Amino acid sequence: MIPSFRQQYNAAFTEEAYQQYIRDLQNVYPGQLDFRVAETPIFVPKDFTQKMLDACEAILDQVNTSTYKEQSNKAIPPHLNVPGENVYPHCIAFDFGICLNEAGELEPQLIEMQGFPTLFAWEAVLPEIYEKNLWCPEGYSVYLNGYNKESYVDLLKRVIIGNTPVENVVLLEIFPEKQKTRVDFAATKDLLGIEAVCLTKLIQEGKDLYYLRDGVKTKIERIYNRLIFDDLFQQAPEVQEKGKIMLQELNVEWVPHPNWFYRLSKFTLPFINHPYVPETRFLSEVSELPGDLENYVVKPLFSFAGQGVIIDVTKDQIDAIQDRDNWIIQRKVQYASVIQTPDEPAKAEIRLFYFWEPGAERPVAANNLARLSKGKMVGVRYNKDKTWVGGTFCLFEQ
Repeated sequence: MIPSFRQQYNAAFTEEAYQQYIRDLQNVYPGQLDFRVAETPIFVPKDFTQKMLDACEAILDQVNTSTYKEQSNKAIPPHLNVPGENVYPHCIAFDFGICLNEAGELEPQLIEMQGFPTLFAWEAVLPEIYEKNLWCPEGYSVYLNGYNKESYVDLLKRVIIGNTPVENVVLLEIFPEKQKTRVDFAATKDLLGIEAVCLTKLIQEGKDLYYLRDGVKTKIERIYNRLIFDDLFQQAPEVQEKGKIMLQELNVEWVPHPNWFYRLSKFTLPFINHPYVPETRFLSEVSELPGDLENYVVKPLFSFAGQGVIIDVTKDQIDAIQDRDNWIIQRKVQYASVIQTPDEPAKAEIRLFYFWEPGAERPVAANNLARLSKGKMVGVRYNKDKTWVGGTFCLFEQ
């Protein structure tokens, strides 16, 4: 993104320094890092950052209305409509590809958004370990809007814990010890004091939930929700049965509420008209398929981590889709192979973290993560035979 920095970084890079970086990361929370961390961050100039932020603010203008709230009611599957929805999402993640426009210029293109948490705590730990081992330019930061690590962690506490005693707040997942994102759960416990609790370990007494904290039955008043229904439905029948707890009226506050996973998602994209949001339509509303299907991608609305996405689209594949209400067709964007590496250049996606504080009129951007790829799909589960790929972060020009 910034050629002079890229040249300087690559010239100074050594495999020994990178391996020490990885060892240090693995030693922070031993046994918890279960995905590849890339060899480099992304150096992002101020004008590119501003383009992403402008797009996010335009989208927030659209979705932060009673009209969109009404439109997005149909995004929530009726059998998964969880009681007790909050009036706003506590967090939103916006995923942008670094792309080339028709003029050959770099620009962001929104790939998707989600009203759901991501590696919020881990991304406060990762850059610190990076800076101990590899080069970081002056005047650049992983944080946005003036945040630093201390104020960012305080923000996480205000949003996730609020005024609730920390022992009455849990991070909810399915078998958290097996999740690829479990390093973030360890970081969340370290930075915020919140225990990760498996759905199967919840204790229900009427509308109240409890868990065992150091062997003591402890009431749950607030749930930092990391559980995705799509994951739940891939579990054994007894786990799915336990998951019905989530659909009941409970004396808990959800952070964020599960309904926002559906309201703010790929479902949102057809409602957005912005130069940095690729043309997107619900598949059910397409009466005639485009003649140039090779320029489109078809995605299930509510899958996670890129699962189910059809990149090389054919008419037969579309004809085979039964539940078209739950799919979108989106014009492909041209990812830029912009990150120079020792062999082939890498493509990249940037995820901006937005948080909505209690009493605020709208959410604010605070932090980020990034993924590098040399394949068709971007994400830490892909490109396993490559180097200079995987999870990382951006350093933004301040």
